[in-house]
Amino acid sequence: MKLWVDGKNGSAGSAIGATIKEQVTDINRKVVSRGVRAVNAIRNAELEVLKGQRSGRVYRKPYTKSATYTASAPGEPPARRTGNLRLHWNGQVKSESADSGGIAIVAELESQERYAAALENGTRHMAPRPFIEKIKEKAAPEIQKIYSQPYT
Repeated sequence: MKLWVDGKNGSAGSAIGATIKEQVTDINRKVVSRGVRAVNAIRNAELEVLKGQRSGRVYRKPYTKSATYTASAPGEPPARRTGNLRLHWNGQVKSESADSGGIAIVAELESQERYAAALENGTRHMAPRPFIEKIKEKAAPEIQKIYSQPYT
């Protein structure tokens, strides 16, 4: 960062203020960019957690004569029957201005499937198939790495 005072463009204080404002704007832009990268890390973790074989009962796929799938056992992440739970997620980065001129961000990934909460929490007829905490645990190291990088 360079600062100079030549007397033509105003006082030293205004030059310093303009440089600081420019630096804050640049850092705010980088913070939002990191938020997008964090959402991508959560999405990658979600895809990883919701893939693979499960160890529950074997069922016949609806509307087929011979195709089967293995359901998840209680406590396992949900098994994939149609793939809709894995495919329908919306990620976004929300930002709010802070008093200091900086911003605060929230990186979130939300399922658009209406039955996601029933799988996570269970119902009267089905034990929970938790997956949210597993996604958070899997994504946490990558998100920590993203936000630990210096703002240069």
